[in-house]
Amino acid sequence: MISNQDKAAFLIEALPFIRRYHGKTVVIKYGGSAMVDKEIRQEFIKDIVLMKYVGIHPVIVHGGGPEINQMLERVNKTTEFIEGLRVSDQDTVELAEMVLSAKINKGIVADIQRQGGKAIGLSGKDGNLITAKKKFADKNGEQIDIGFVGEIEKINPDIIYTMTKDNYIPVISSIGMDEDGNTYNINADYVAGAIAAELSAFRLIFLTDVDGIMMNFRDPSTLLKEVDYEEVLKLIKDEVISGGMLPKVRTCLDAIDRGVKNVIILNGKTLHAILLEIFTAEGAGTLIKETQEENN
Repeated sequence: MISNQDKAAFLIEALPFIRRYHGKTVVIKYGGSAMVDKEIRQEFIKDIVLMKYVGIHPVIVHGGGPEINQMLERVNKTTEFIEGLRVSDQDTVELAEMVLSAKINKGIVADIQRQGGKAIGLSGKDGNLITAKKKFADKNGEQIDIGFVGEIEKINPDIIYTMTKDNYIPVISSIGMDEDGNTYNINADYVAGAIAAELSAFRLIFLTDVDGIMMNFRDPSTLLKEVDYEEVLKLIKDEVISGGMLPKVRTCLDAIDRGVKNVIILNGKTLHAILLEIFTAEGAGTLIKETQEENN
């Protein structure tokens, strides 16, 4: 049993980290088990509300691939993937928008408000937040039309600034729109990275189903607590970082290129992973930074 003195010591340990993060923007890509598991989801929501109450400005970006798959199965619509990208006709993107911007997005907003926070759900369409264009799949050098799958052309952060100024937590679904009014489903990792860069966020956090970058993905003890940009490039070259982790890490590097100070990869299955990462000296995942020097 933890004594009252130990509890007080934990709070005191957090003080310099609260001071460091106070008034700063932290963009969080929310997905994986942290979104699906009910217990983990509720503890994540409490963490977000706590962050807001101590003066941090969290911005949540989410996807929802598994729930989109379930909806497509429910309506007996087959799904085709080309080079890892979902081929999305008009019906598919309409269903994706319904799942992302209505069901998932509003569910997260409701959860935050039940815990005493203030949240507003947004999609990339709101306030021209995300201007998108058609993305093509590259297969053996051939550009293949995969329908209403988008890539980001521009981020307009005005609506986010308005929300955070009024102490709301923005919850953003990964839907964008082009200048002709066409709707596109966009990879949520890319959306989180682009928004973090546009906001000059102090931190970008990716919640995943792995602990972070490991020298041997089968051995959790090889987790890298901290690594800089150049070291990550070497790990990619040496194929230590590969497979499903590779596009996520490349998104991290792109965000740093565009001005994000540090990017963190966390295991969302760990209860209170975000609080452990930002409020303790030990952290809980892998921090990717621009240089060897610590960014404060």
